[in-house]
Amino acid sequence: MTTDTTTTTAAVPTPADTGSRTTGLRRLTALGGIATIAATFMSWTYTDEFPGDLTVYGYPGGLQVLTLVAGALVLLYALASLDIRGLRWLAPTGTTKALQFLAVGAFATTWFTVIAIAVELGGVVNLEPGGYVAAAASAIPLVAFLLPDDTRKASRPKELPSWAEILIIVAAFATGLFVVTYGIDTEYAELFTGYMITAGFAVGALAKSGIMARLSALTTKYRSIAVAAAFVSAAAFPFTQSTDQYTLIAVNILIFATVALGLNIVVGLAGLLDLGYVAFLGVGAYTAALVSGTTASAFDVHFPFWAAVLTGAAVSLIFGVVIGAPTLRLRGDYLAIVTLGFGEIFRITVGNLDGVSGPQITNGPNGVPNIPDLVFFGYDFGESHTILGIELGGYANYYLLMLLAMILVVLVFSRAGSSRIGRAWVAIREDETAATAMGINGFRVKLIAFALGATLAGLAGTVQAHVQSTVVPEMYVFAGPVPPNSAFLLAAVILGGMGTISGPLIGATLLYMIPAKLQFLQDYQLLGFGLALILLMRFRPEGLIANRRAQLEYHETGQLDTPEGTLPDSGVGTVKAGA
Repeated sequence: MTTDTTTTTAAVPTPADTGSRTTGLRRLTALGGIATIAATFMSWTYTDEFPGDLTVYGYPGGLQVLTLVAGALVLLYALASLDIRGLRWLAPTGTTKALQFLAVGAFATTWFTVIAIAVELGGVVNLEPGGYVAAAASAIPLVAFLLPDDTRKASRPKELPSWAEILIIVAAFATGLFVVTYGIDTEYAELFTGYMITAGFAVGALAKSGIMARLSALTTKYRSIAVAAAFVSAAAFPFTQSTDQYTLIAVNILIFATVALGLNIVVGLAGLLDLGYVAFLGVGAYTAALVSGTTASAFDVHFPFWAAVLTGAAVSLIFGVVIGAPTLRLRGDYLAIVTLGFGEIFRITVGNLDGVSGPQITNGPNGVPNIPDLVFFGYDFGESHTILGIELGGYANYYLLMLLAMILVVLVFSRAGSSRIGRAWVAIREDETAATAMGINGFRVKLIAFALGATLAGLAGTVQAHVQSTVVPEMYVFAGPVPPNSAFLLAAVILGGMGTISGPLIGATLLYMIPAKLQFLQDYQLLGFGLALILLMRFRPEGLIANRRAQLEYHETGQLDTPEGTLPDSGVGTVKAGA
């Protein structure tokens, strides 16, 4: 008697089956993007009490527009993952990670809106069917997390005519201007929060797809054109505003960013932890206020604009040398404690120079009010002027002036960082003992960095005094609800990326806009700083924008973000050999 035995073997997926499954998931992701877009044309709530009026069918408004943009990006990259002709350039290094970022961004923006409606209006009963459809549709693209990782080394892009590459640079900066303008012009906290979610995940997706690296290569190739495009884009901002309401925010961002860039010389290049840097901003502001001709000044003088700027910068330089000479022989925590003390001494001193506790110079805690507007060759910065048929308000004038000041600071930073003294700063930052042994005068080099940083802060302070029209001691504290202060400035440098140019500019922009738009966070700013820095140390220790050295120090060679095997040169300094 014979017994037949049969062996059952598990079916092994073939490459064809795997490819078919992957294609199906990509199509489902694209379908989710379409459904998300369609849901924005429906009503999400029946009442217009929620900001943005999400009650209209066929016309997205408020946060629906952000969900629409997020869904469109998901659809675009899903089609690129399907090798649709004409869209492959969107993902030089692969689409999976970019799709995952965009899917989470669309989901987070949509669900934030739905939850905000339910919380602010008193329950989910306030949602219209469109809200439920949007919530479900935005979850579909999350299937992108089931896709296999298709990250690859970017191939050399196809050579384009010079005019086409220049056009790409211009389009990139124009898009950047639109995105930044939209964020500054947001009218309520919910819209700004949704904007931050959408923009954050979109930027992450573009970085993972390799688009950022290619754009960086183009701007490096056409550096002069890229610089001109950046300047024109920034200068065009006030021409997009109909009132001065948001232009004032932009002016304060430029002041904050300029001072942060000056601090970056001290902290980012020279490696000196300065916790009282805002005092130099105050020195420049008080100096400009006292020579501005205001009736509250103890000195009966009225310097012209150029003289007031030079005086403020010169006095800040003197303070930088006087404070730096006896303290820069200290290192590390001891230097930080001394600079923190200097910042507090400055604030207390100007508060006591009121004619009672000390000489009558700064009007004590009342400060110096009624600072007149700047006048330069008959051009009054406080009055409206018509340029190219567009009327610009007073804050627009100060915006353009501060933009020129920032260009000067960027030029000084880049030139100094690439010079012999800049290389000495980097050497001191990395190992002061070794640098001294190689013949570098550490004290002199650090004093130059301290004095230069103080001068740049004083320069910004002279403009700040006239923009605010008053200066008081409470504006120059270590940490407070209103930037800039020393904690804000240091956080901006670390968050953006030490030793780079664009890093502190981005960090300052974020740290000023978020408290300005989300007023309820003002009491929790230090808590927010702590959480942000913890997350940064865990996931991006080199900062949002990193130079070559930071990338090499914090990451293994195979883990660098740059897909083409090159490191982004967004700052100054040289690469440490053997890192």
